[in-house]
Amino acid sequence: MFASIEQMVAQTFEAARPNERLNVVEAAKKYVFIRQPGSYVGYWSEKKAPYIVEPQELMTSLDFTGVIFVGPARSLKSQMALNLVAHTAKTDPTDLQIVHMTQHTGRDWSKRELGKMLRDSKEIGALLKPGRQNDNTFDKAFISGMNLIISWPTATNLSGKTVRINFIMDYDRIEDNIDGEGNAFDLTDKRGESFKRFRMTVAESSPNPDKEIADPKWRPKTPHEAPPIKGIFSLYNRGDRRRWYWECPSCHASFEPSFKLFNYPKSTDHMEAAEMVTLRCPHCQFDMVPGHKEELNSGGRWVKDGMVWRPESRDIVQINGERVARSDIASFWMKGPAAIFQDWDKIVLNYLRAEQEYDDTGDELPLRKTITTDQGEFYIAKSRLSERAPEDMKNRAEDWGSTEDSPTVPRGVRFLIATVDVQARAFVVQVHGFTAEKDIVVIDGFKITRSARLNADGEREMINPAAYAEDWDRITEEVVRKSYPVDDATGRMMSIRATGSDSAGREGFTTNAYAWWRRLRDGGEGLHRRVLLLKGDGSPKAPRTAVSWPDQQHKDKDSPVRGDVPVLRLQSNGLKDTVDLMLARRVDQAEPGGGMLRYPKWMPEWFYAQMTTEIRTAKGWENPRQRRNEAWDLAYYAVAVAIRPPDIATNAPWVVFRWDRIDWDKPPSWAAPWDENDMVFDPKATAGLIEPAKPRKSFADLAKDLT
Repeated sequence: MFASIEQMVAQTFEAARPNERLNVVEAAKKYVFIRQPGSYVGYWSEKKAPYIVEPQELMTSLDFTGVIFVGPARSLKSQMALNLVAHTAKTDPTDLQIVHMTQHTGRDWSKRELGKMLRDSKEIGALLKPGRQNDNTFDKAFISGMNLIISWPTATNLSGKTVRINFIMDYDRIEDNIDGEGNAFDLTDKRGESFKRFRMTVAESSPNPDKEIADPKWRPKTPHEAPPIKGIFSLYNRGDRRRWYWECPSCHASFEPSFKLFNYPKSTDHMEAAEMVTLRCPHCQFDMVPGHKEELNSGGRWVKDGMVWRPESRDIVQINGERVARSDIASFWMKGPAAIFQDWDKIVLNYLRAEQEYDDTGDELPLRKTITTDQGEFYIAKSRLSERAPEDMKNRAEDWGSTEDSPTVPRGVRFLIATVDVQARAFVVQVHGFTAEKDIVVIDGFKITRSARLNADGEREMINPAAYAEDWDRITEEVVRKSYPVDDATGRMMSIRATGSDSAGREGFTTNAYAWWRRLRDGGEGLHRRVLLLKGDGSPKAPRTAVSWPDQQHKDKDSPVRGDVPVLRLQSNGLKDTVDLMLARRVDQAEPGGGMLRYPKWMPEWFYAQMTTEIRTAKGWENPRQRRNEAWDLAYYAVAVAIRPPDIATNAPWVVFRWDRIDWDKPPSWAAPWDENDMVFDPKATAGLIEPAKPRKSFADLAKDLT
């Protein structure tokens, strides 16, 4: 009700006044008054939190229908909702809905944050229509024509009404499926769909510590991709994936401030360690102190996925070869170190205390909370993932001068074993070196995809191991006969001592594998003594390795399986446990040696993903998402070949390795140091270019030595 005719005329005149052309940031700077004595008193300013300027500016852009903001607590995310209320009421009157986690949190926000803003920001508060029916906890009408609806997520609240602008607060604390009808963002966005590109749906949140990653072995496909986690991260991935970057004051390179860049001393006194925290530039190692944060933020920039910021020119340009994300949703993800009210020492202290609590009690909750809420990161439960993760493995790769185009054998390796996984259209190969210190070193990894068969155009046909027995001969040429340079600058090479190949799988694999082995046996070079056919044994009580002679009683000479081909059966779970232990030692050990699995820096991303695809459960090793795992399988194949026990029942035509029981003071000649090793040779001597110091032995001679 109006107190007088004059008041009614004045407010009617106000409603008829043309709207100002301001965006959300401009309206907030002009009309939103902040009264926090001891902290800040004055009109809202972007200087404190410049990282929320761009998200707010895009709330009125016709190029986007959605804005997503992921950030840590105390980063002023919720201030964007108050600024949007002020902007809509004053300059763009339309219906606006603010969705809260619950009715209780909506009531609390309405009475506290919103009520305070309307009282302190006089020009906005004056726009409220008088009367309880126009100004209550969950509904507020303004004389400019805006209706503000304060809501919470139920199917009823998020349907049945048309609202052009919607803002969802603390999105990650809302159920992922509202009353069985879908997520809150899609239900809310539907309310404004009739406005087409004039609608806007905003969601902000810090990550929820209770939300689980769908794939614990996930690796980002693009530089800014978020993990597969329902909620705010899922919405972020729908958008153009912007991250907040700083410019280093020393080298002027750009980087994303995150917890992993914090540098603090190791100390049993957590407070002492936290008080000494700096943030180290990943490019030049310059240490920034907490006092630099405001200046770093003032010069910060949001960078889209697929682009890079070059501060020297102030340009943001496309990364060569990267696809620039395009979407009608502008999405933003900022980490804890940049948050205005997140002190660096407090972030570190909370983390160290949470780590200590986990060590003492096994309780992960404090770790979950500080990593998601303080750091603005995602969390993977330790129960879902061993200490080994793809990024852990990659960080521990070694550089001994080997490259993908020119792999080499590092010092200490005494012999090489190659293993082969048979696929429908390829042979996948991995070469491993074995040391006296009981380490396994991955030397090389590659695929054989082309056969020796030619098509009508004279081009090589694709490998087809099931259909063509002769395709298996490609393993002989590309693997069994292969050698690698040793890392001693002499030009010497080391031959592969043995090759283990999978012989099971789709129809045709076994028959053609056996035929290949027989050709090696009948070829006169003794190569069959250096090739082992492998087959898995799923029985948990089976020995780790055992020799079998399939159909040994079968006397039909025309049968493809006649009992004349030895096969090494593998107890996969036990062998995988061995590889897993070697990887764990690689993570935790402080000194080289002692049974680690090592690998060169050039190994591609797929190697790390495949080595960490499977997880150990009560049932054994499982691949829950059925991802590729050839590198993992080939590693445990190599262990099986290296530890193969003697064949007591029959005289199998193989050399027995017994790598785990070699007397390294008196090693066999094929495992001796390089100067005495039968598998190490000088190719120039073999070619007759120089007088051979130790000429290469023929394969037939090697076969005799290895018997």
